[in-house]
Amino acid sequence: MSTARSHPLNTAAAHAALIIYTLIALFPVFVIVVNSFKARKAIFREPLALPDAESFSLIGYQTVMKQGDFFGYFQNSMIVTVVALFFILLFGAMAAFALAEYRFKGNTLMGLYLALGIMIPIRIGTVAILQMMVATGLVNTLWALILVYTAQGLPLAVFILSEFMRQVSDDLKNAGRIDGLSEYAIFFRLVLPLVRPAMATVAVFNMIPIWNDLWFPLILAPAEEVKTLTLGSQVFIGQFVTDWNAVLSALSLAILPVMVLYVIFSRQLIRGITSGAVK
Repeated sequence: MSTARSHPLNTAAAHAALIIYTLIALFPVFVIVVNSFKARKAIFREPLALPDAESFSLIGYQTVMKQGDFFGYFQNSMIVTVVALFFILLFGAMAAFALAEYRFKGNTLMGLYLALGIMIPIRIGTVAILQMMVATGLVNTLWALILVYTAQGLPLAVFILSEFMRQVSDDLKNAGRIDGLSEYAIFFRLVLPLVRPAMATVAVFNMIPIWNDLWFPLILAPAEEVKTLTLGSQVFIGQFVTDWNAVLSALSLAILPVMVLYVIFSRQLIRGITSGAVK
């Protein structure tokens, strides 16, 4: 009887905690978006108030569209994010399949080596990365960012996907081999469709850090023609004067693609997390 009574209370407490966490996480986004539609004085006078007829203003968005190449920054960020995610998912899935499917000398050691990439921040090697990019002539190119972000995301991708690929039925793969399928066909046609939730999880976990990163664009690609959206937004921040309307408007526009992609992949993300928890 006590267990039956406590179960609804535990459920309500869990939901309440999740709702509170969600509100805390969304609060900065709310403040940024709301204040992007206000005049400068209203931002500092009532930062938490909704815009009304007196405080409503689109001056920030007008400034963003007129000053700087916002659409160019947006395009650069989209190219870097999409291409880096493609390489992370492709190479990460292939490496995970090899580690999960084939037993060879050094298999465990290779898995541990890749796991070190999760624990060691890639920014520690910034100087060596910059020297490498200078030597290869990739500074101020989008490829410099794509390669760095691919290397940054691969350890987590291999770690997550290898665990899921070990759960794929051996009977299914052996049946494919008996039918004459090559290892590539087994990988692309049989295994990948079964680990789509895990792929979505990897994509979401890597998409946000890549899209929001300021460190590597500032160091590896500071030229105007290859600036990302995050770096391009810094043009409105000066040493003595900051155009907060433009800054908040640029950040609001930068948040939108991430929110849309998160909504699109949210169901697959939840499935991937819950499947991992069960396994």
